[in-house]
Amino acid sequence: MVAAQNGHGGAYRRLLGEISDWLQRYFQRRLPHGDVDDAVQETLLAVHRRRHTYDPQYPLGLWLAVIAKRKWIDQLRALGRLPTEDLSDDLPVGDHEMSVVSASVLASLLEELRPLQAQAIMLVKVQGYSIEDASRQTGQSASAVKMNIHRGLARLTAFIEKTHDVD
Repeated sequence: MVAAQNGHGGAYRRLLGEISDWLQRYFQRRLPHGDVDDAVQETLLAVHRRRHTYDPQYPLGLWLAVIAKRKWIDQLRALGRLPTEDLSDDLPVGDHEMSVVSASVLASLLEELRPLQAQAIMLVKVQGYSIEDASRQTGQSASAVKMNIHRGLARLTAFIEKTHDVD
């Protein structure tokens, strides 16, 4: 920054590049994705306009952070002024009956199994865990998890085949 204040163009371009990278990370954590570039550009303009106010005996990061924070607040204020739409009272709501029934049937079927079998099937077949992840989660070896899944599914198949009222 000191070299830039003294008119060194190369140093100033490098400084703006490094500041731009830092500002991208700063605003990405604080603003909606679509507003990040605008905030970065506004802050770079403010840095350019106020570069003569930087005092080299103080850290550049602190000076930059104060400017960035003020631009962030300005951006939040602008977001608060955007028009909003009221939600209609007649929004369609999905019917979740099948999901609830399916979850209930699955829970009652899993109650027919040994706990380790039910847990292995839930983790791998329902929740999508890998065998290795399920092994770590349950404390069983990978082969024990596979065996519990195989035996549990066989037991569920036999149970369902002897039940007459299942559609």
